[in-house]
Amino acid sequence: MEPVELRELLSVEGMRLLDSLPSYETTQDVVRVVADLRKAGHSGVVVAAVLSQSRLRARARTKFGPFADRMLFTEVGLEQATRLNVAAQHAGRFHRAGLRWVADLGCGIGADALALAALELEVTAIERDEVTAAIAAYNLAPWSNARVENLSAENADLSGVDGIYLDPARRDGAKRLKNPADWSPSLDFAFELATRYPTGIKLGPGIDRDLIPADAEAQWVSVDRDVVELGLWFGPLARTGIRRSALVIGSHGTAELTAAEDSTDASVGGLGDYLYEPDGAVIRARLIGDLARTIGGRMLNSSIAYVTADAAVDTPFAACFRILAEFPLDHKTLKRELSSRGIGTIEIKKRGVDVDPAAFRTTLNPKGDESGTLILTRVGQKRRALLVERI
Repeated sequence: MEPVELRELLSVEGMRLLDSLPSYETTQDVVRVVADLRKAGHSGVVVAAVLSQSRLRARARTKFGPFADRMLFTEVGLEQATRLNVAAQHAGRFHRAGLRWVADLGCGIGADALALAALELEVTAIERDEVTAAIAAYNLAPWSNARVENLSAENADLSGVDGIYLDPARRDGAKRLKNPADWSPSLDFAFELATRYPTGIKLGPGIDRDLIPADAEAQWVSVDRDVVELGLWFGPLARTGIRRSALVIGSHGTAELTAAEDSTDASVGGLGDYLYEPDGAVIRARLIGDLARTIGGRMLNSSIAYVTADAAVDTPFAACFRILAEFPLDHKTLKRELSSRGIGTIEIKKRGVDVDPAAFRTTLNPKGDESGTLILTRVGQKRRALLVERI
């Protein structure tokens, strides 16, 4: 978003027009809407800015729920913003640690700062991009205990602050920055702050684990089975005795698997009646062994993140499948077996085998009214296909 668009959006005309629009629908005739608004006397800049916000608010509901309808966004800001239910978890750490004033360095559109302010902590939100800082100020306006400053994290005045939260920018436009030294602020800068303040750092879940300091609690977070972040927590924000955790958020609420270190592998054994697919946060946290032991399970293969067991155990940390049949991983055999069962719609999952599920599905040419799920993997050293049903 350009500054001129933001100025038009924040004008009395722009805000009134935005609030008057019905909820954005992907099926709406945008050309007709634009024509109607232009005919009503609104400028092209106002119309473009308002319709863009209407579209972003609709997308933002997956992260912010009904709060999205009173917020403003940028494309990049929404993409990188913390989901509100995850931001609430972050804020809870600062609150439980007894901190009073938190600096949110690189606040983006203000999602984490919003959650901190809602718990009545003083918040100084720092954002170097002028437009994004203005939008954060709008989103945080309902909280008198939050203020936004338009400057870089490195130049922020931290006098009086007793806690730090950082979400380093890991992109330069559309380009993903792989070197942590190129992030804004850099990872070294963030780690240095963590030696002086209770600090939380939000990172991508796929970061090189060798970069994680030994004194940090590393928490991988998934929402509805999608791993969304790695949080590193230092000082009193890190829990005693916990260095690895998987926080799983979904329709069940929140659940967490924790450990003092990476868990030891579970034993490898034969295929049972059930197969478990661990949540991605559990896999990233390397707590598969602990999960397997809690459900009385074992590994199919020491290098593949599937667990098998003889009983179905309800767990938020894995999806459970009942194994209906086991076959060699051979497309002719599978084509015949699927045909005999009338399976025409097939979901294919795979781990530990070099197979393109989309291309493999084409070779099966499934036909019929039934549906099914195939899991392609290795049982021991054998390549196998498991016909399963989700529990």
